[in-house]
Amino acid sequence: MARLMEKYKKEIVPKLQEKFGMKNTLAVPRLKKITLNMGVGAAVENKSRIEHAVRDLTVISGQKPVVTKAKQSVAGFKLRQGQAIGAKVTIRGTRMYEFLDRLVAVVLPRIKDFRGLPRKSFDGRGNYTFGVHEQITFPEVALETIEFTQGLDVTLTISGNNDEASAELLSLFGFPFRQQN
Repeated sequence: MARLMEKYKKEIVPKLQEKFGMKNTLAVPRLKKITLNMGVGAAVENKSRIEHAVRDLTVISGQKPVVTKAKQSVAGFKLRQGQAIGAKVTIRGTRMYEFLDRLVAVVLPRIKDFRGLPRKSFDGRGNYTFGVHEQITFPEVALETIEFTQGLDVTLTISGNNDEASAELLSLFGFPFRQQN
């Protein structure tokens, strides 16, 4: 069992129940899935960028991503409908908790000039999204294989519809939020 999964069951659930007055353990917010998304707009000119993005997401997540395609043509961007423009992967279960552990303990501290994650990035329904500017902050990605740096979006889907409870859940997981000024 993943370390954070065990911590969630033994420590975080009782703390959240006490803080928010929840009697039922199923009412406590929990992490459902983590979605990693790489939008590769430069793939319009260079087709190999999609292959590199897929390779990097595979190494980062441990599973094969899905290539996303354009839904409609946009002449200003030289984009055709059905053209590959990104890659995404959804992580669930034990692998999700292992990824979250690596993210909090290894990746976020490696970001240059990191001052914490913003608390404003909740969507009003308890889900949290933030961006990582370069894929090379993940230790799994070999620097020798990188031809271009590419950012990615990380979305944490959390059960429940409360931003406050979701923020408390993430802070108990060890998320480094910015201090309020």
